[in-house]
Amino acid sequence: MEVNTHDRPLVLVTRQESFSAAHRLHSSKLTKEENLEIYGKCNNEHFHGHNYTVKVTIRGPVQPETGMVVNLSSLKEAMRELVVEPFDHKNLDLEVSEFSKLGIPSTMENLAVVIWKRLFHRFKQLLYEVVVQETNGHYASYRGEVY
Repeated sequence: MEVNTHDRPLVLVTRQESFSAAHRLHSSKLTKEENLEIYGKCNNEHFHGHNYTVKVTIRGPVQPETGMVVNLSSLKEAMRELVVEPFDHKNLDLEVSEFSKLGIPSTMENLAVVIWKRLFHRFKQLLYEVVVQETNGHYASYRGEVY
């Protein structure tokens, strides 16, 4: 059987990291009453924290030279440098520029988008998905799409 060198398997590779951070669900576009109604106890002005889990998936062809889609050391290093170190034991609203300067609510959905944007510069089109788990029952997934 002849193998076409252009027919390389397309594989998804995922790495998981975690960090702990505080935040307050609050939108400057809403009134105090609306914030309390929508976000409930998560709108507490004294903040609250989570142990976040982040899964980053890279999608691409297996390189014939290495047998890999991506060097896992590079993915690990990028996640530590661009996600874990900047977010771990921080207040997302006060210490992470995307939230503090832009004033967007630090929801898990927005956190997934922020992480995507940070990693996209490193992995470009290979970046397939970012999943942020805020609690055991809540996840947000982002694949770079806009509505």
